[in-house]
Amino acid sequence: MAVATERVLITGGGAGIGAAVAAQCRQRGWEPVVIDRAVQDVPGGIQADLSSPEATAQALEQALKGGPITRLVNNVGVVVPNDAEQQSLAEFDLAVSLNLRCALQCMQALLPGMQAAGFGRIVNMSSRAALGKELRTAYSATKAGLIGMTRVWALELGQHGITANAIGPGPIRTELFDRANPPGAPRTQAIIDAVPVRRVGTPDDVAYATAFMLDAQSGFITGQVLYVCGGMTVGVAPV
Repeated sequence: MAVATERVLITGGGAGIGAAVAAQCRQRGWEPVVIDRAVQDVPGGIQADLSSPEATAQALEQALKGGPITRLVNNVGVVVPNDAEQQSLAEFDLAVSLNLRCALQCMQALLPGMQAAGFGRIVNMSSRAALGKELRTAYSATKAGLIGMTRVWALELGQHGITANAIGPGPIRTELFDRANPPGAPRTQAIIDAVPVRRVGTPDDVAYATAFMLDAQSGFITGQVLYVCGGMTVGVAPV
């Protein structure tokens, strides 16, 4: 089972934070198995619309043809920003499907292999927005729900040598972030000024924290949320 522990399933690993996590895994000698909508530039990537339970199931079946996968990064997600009055049920359902249902489905598919190996690492990509943020009803609710699932999985799966932790990124400079917050714009500078370390994070910042949680030596850390936010949650997140 030693080989199985070196494979890492990463949802939404085609770009941004997910791609940085995949690169970090390769540096550590682990084999990333990426499932995403766009995987043209991803070696061995599996194309799938993870908002569909059926497509997710097919992609997971394909991923597991190579054998058990005992590390999982539930990274795929969607934001669907809107104010509380205007947040549509369709937007809410999409957020639940990608941000919560997909994570549960992936965990359940990989769990038998983890249990057989007596080893597993699960990292769920939550968000600082789980603590509350304007225009994020669906997003904040689902990212907070992901933290709740993380804690339950930690309690239930620890006996099998499986840990479950969450990462809570703050503002991270991805292509999506730059489109919404152009470099040099006053609004972008205001975001930077609100970060105690006075910079926006990078995908590599999140990837390094994720790899730490995935490491075999992190087996006594479970059920935790690590905010990678440059200090923005200080005074907001509970002690």
